[in-house]
Amino acid sequence: MLSILPLIGRTTPLFSTDIAVHESELRERIATSRFLVIGGAGSIGSAVVREIFKRNPKLLHVVDISENNMVELVRDIRSSLGYIDGEFATFAIDCGSDIFDSFITNGKGYDYVLNLSALKHVRSEKDPFTLMRMIDVNIFNTDKTICQTKNKGSRKYFCVSTDKAANPVNMMGVSKRIMEMFLMHRSLELPVSTARFANVAFSDGSLLYGFNRRMEKEQPLAAPNDVRRYFVTQQEAGELCLMSCLLGENRDIFFPKLDYDLNLITFSEIAERYLKNLGYEPVQCVTEDEARQKVTELKKKKKYPVHFFKSDTTGEKDFEEFYTDKETLDMERFNTIGIIKNEPDYDEAKLTLFTETIQTMRTSGMWSRAELISLFNRMISEFSHKETGKFLDGRM
Repeated sequence: MLSILPLIGRTTPLFSTDIAVHESELRERIATSRFLVIGGAGSIGSAVVREIFKRNPKLLHVVDISENNMVELVRDIRSSLGYIDGEFATFAIDCGSDIFDSFITNGKGYDYVLNLSALKHVRSEKDPFTLMRMIDVNIFNTDKTICQTKNKGSRKYFCVSTDKAANPVNMMGVSKRIMEMFLMHRSLELPVSTARFANVAFSDGSLLYGFNRRMEKEQPLAAPNDVRRYFVTQQEAGELCLMSCLLGENRDIFFPKLDYDLNLITFSEIAERYLKNLGYEPVQCVTEDEARQKVTELKKKKKYPVHFFKSDTTGEKDFEEFYTDKETLDMERFNTIGIIKNEPDYDEAKLTLFTETIQTMRTSGMWSRAELISLFNRMISEFSHKETGKFLDGRM
């Protein structure tokens, strides 16, 4: 199995010192609490589930729309961590459905609810229908489940955000920024916290995850050579979410302290390291066709074709940032984690406008990307949508 840390330019786990300092507090709180993890079978969700499970929770329920991923989650947990004294159960349910509503209504409630469900891909903004589902999942399902779990006596609600919510240039980022606005509104009723973090290396559907699939199928690797990103491992993503949920104060947004000069890396650099780690010499090809045609020939020589290119697709941010110059930071509480401190500032009229406008669109049965972009612009004045007319589905 590949060692991920060297591929992303680090040698040690990011949060190990802070986890060690707070381990006894985390274990004590988890052992006496009931947890619900929504979207718990995805890459980040399953990492969160593992972090909770290994600290012996009183009860741990996992909800996810993917039955297959849920089966793998249980197999992985049983094969690596075994069993706990408390109850562990999974439910293949869509959190946006009336079935989930009944599940919550008829249940006994949870102390902590962690929502990891999200449409996270920039490529999801290419059509108005997927965009509307993104709004449903990232915004309205979050708002609904906060209200539901508050009514059942929850102590805290955590929902994952993204670094792309800081000065957003794509629809996914702006949807999460609007979600944060809804969180600020609900924070007056139930304590909430969230986390913005970097790309999760080799998470489901990510470009690095795709490297594994391409190698299995003897297909070339393709990656942009001008897009630099921060990366964390799946375990680090789970740890950050857990720390924010259990140790964060109301309205806190946690983010990793990563160094601009030391930790930013291009996808093409990771691709080269990835191949070298597997014993292959990367061979750059000018076109996709050339790369496809040379796989068999080069592989016999322990070489492998790659196609690196300049990014020109809609919504790709040129650089990453976890916070803006308008946000208040606490950089002292943790060694490896920064915190954005928030007051319950929100524009209720804007939230109402957003909700009613989306409801009107849904009732009409038709809406356009342009209408949704216009609405996003009304909600977030600093939203600077990067539109090129090209999308990731048009690339290899």
